[in-house]
Amino acid sequence: MAELATLARPYAEALFQVAVKGDLKQAGAQIDALADVSSNAQLRQFADSPKTTTAQVVDVMTSVVKLPLSDASKNLLRTVIENDRLAALPEIAAQFHVLANANAGVSDAVIYSAFEMSAEQVNEVVVSLERRFGRKLNASVQVQADLIGGIRVVVGDEVLDTSIKARLEQMKAALVA
Repeated sequence: MAELATLARPYAEALFQVAVKGDLKQAGAQIDALADVSSNAQLRQFADSPKTTTAQVVDVMTSVVKLPLSDASKNLLRTVIENDRLAALPEIAAQFHVLANANAGVSDAVIYSAFEMSAEQVNEVVVSLERRFGRKLNASVQVQADLIGGIRVVVGDEVLDTSIKARLEQMKAALVA
């Protein structure tokens, strides 16, 4: 079976092409809500049952989602279920956000810090990271105590690691070599 990323790409691109003509934020919120619901193990078991129809699964999912769904989101959901790709919905959502961010000239960034950061510290870091990466960033912060100190930043497939842990590993590699 192909990787989820490969399976999800055409769905994400199709939703993006429709959503770019309307409201990208609304489409993003809807696909996120559908992805959250699709992650439920009981729902997956219900959807995988041979006795369950596509319409039943669509009805259950749309009733559980708190947001009103656009026709594009409903059509995507129906198509995903008909093609047995319900497990790919979280990846479809992730790829949709990558396309939406690229369209807006923005990238998602995850800042891993050894300690809690104040809003002021986060803003300072984001400003310097935007200069370094040359684009606007949507940053989120996660505490990762094993870094010892410093930060590790992941922007797409790029990683900037200035943590104490990384420096110690570099020193270890230099000493062993």
